[in-house]
Amino acid sequence: MAQVSIDSSPGEWGWSADAGERARLLQSPCVDPAPKVDGEASSGDPGRGSTSTLGAIFIVVNACLGAGLLNFPAAFSTAGGVAAGITLQMAMLVFIISGLVILAYCSQASNERTYQEVVWAVCGKLTGVLCEVAIAVYTFGTCIAFLIIIGDQQDKIIAVMTKEPEGASSGLWYTDRKFTISLTAFLFILPLSIPREIGFQKYASFLSVVGTWYVTAIIIIKYFWPDKEMTPRDILTRPASWVAVFNAMPTICFGFQCHVSSVPVFNSMQRPEVKTWGGVVTAAMVIALAVYMGTGICGFLTFGAAVDPDVLLSYPSEDMAVAVARAFIILSVLTSYPILHFCGRAVVEGLWLRYQGMPLEEDVGRERRRRVLQTLVWFLLTLLLALFIPDIGKVISVVGGLAACFIFVFPGLCLIQAKLSEMEEVKPASWWALVSYGVLLVTLGAFIFGQTTANAIFVDLLA
Repeated sequence: MAQVSIDSSPGEWGWSADAGERARLLQSPCVDPAPKVDGEASSGDPGRGSTSTLGAIFIVVNACLGAGLLNFPAAFSTAGGVAAGITLQMAMLVFIISGLVILAYCSQASNERTYQEVVWAVCGKLTGVLCEVAIAVYTFGTCIAFLIIIGDQQDKIIAVMTKEPEGASSGLWYTDRKFTISLTAFLFILPLSIPREIGFQKYASFLSVVGTWYVTAIIIIKYFWPDKEMTPRDILTRPASWVAVFNAMPTICFGFQCHVSSVPVFNSMQRPEVKTWGGVVTAAMVIALAVYMGTGICGFLTFGAAVDPDVLLSYPSEDMAVAVARAFIILSVLTSYPILHFCGRAVVEGLWLRYQGMPLEEDVGRERRRRVLQTLVWFLLTLLLALFIPDIGKVISVVGGLAACFIFVFPGLCLIQAKLSEMEEVKPASWWALVSYGVLLVTLGAFIFGQTTANAIFVDLLA
């Protein structure tokens, strides 16, 4: 799937597969941002207005879909079955789409072009810093999840290569999970994470997108033509409790979170209008919903309550079609980790320079040393945590709670603040309705984040 690149000269990149784009979308704003004058953002910016409506739809879909789809069958199981899972996704999709529209409205009103810049301009310094910290933590947690996914898929592939039965351990040091994850990380991920720019990954990203669609196709095919040993157990038809339904929300938030990159996509359109953007994000979310729903329903009905948090782990190791899917997922993660790390590193760099009062343009040698140190610390911490947190479900739950902040909390705060600043210009009925909706978004996001955090802390302590 190729599409027009964002924030770059059309003559330089032309048509590319959205790779370095997702990284640049999340970069921290300048250290000392000054308010822009109307029209300033577009002057001298050749990348603005280069994306068609169809291209914007593809970019949003690409930013939305990813390795998170592996967890949707387990989310359906947690929610209490197909009916509960579909209802939950459809209900949340209304808020997800509205959050994307709110961000475009606030971007247009504030004349800012990235998510955190919009939050800074509309909500103020404190909320802006909190937003940047949340982005850094979110990308850090997602990098941990990526490393765990690599280990999960490698375990299955190695089991086929060594011809071991399911669940058996050979005892060989070179097949140990900790060794294989570490070797892969040091050989591939670390070298890709150190460079200052990562635009060279645009070609590998195309295979990542193809792999995502291939995984969904395999899960659907395996449901209609299952292997004999794949028999579902305990197909739930109703949720055990309302709490169970809420526990599935973080996975859905993690899967549909494309809000951070949505603001630059909106500003890159040929006609960046809120009404047009509403159609773009609605179409994109419907496409993403179809992919996630197909994966979630077919994966859940194939294995029932026994489905693994990573659905590919539920399939037999020797299944060659699924083995190809595992290889695609590994490739997707290998190219996605450096992009997410770049995003987090850029935000951390911006926070550090702002705290130190240092200009962005400084000695190249100092920037290189700081970048290498930041990369090594980030890489080693995520690797160590991934080695000792084998359950991808726990990481997705925590990261999904943070994703709820980007989907609900920050857009809700932006809407409230924007309407408060226009209080005298808007009819009272419309003003109260929009402010109330903003409060609802913030409350919903805070509830998901709070519940996820409480579960992550207290459940482990009780266990």
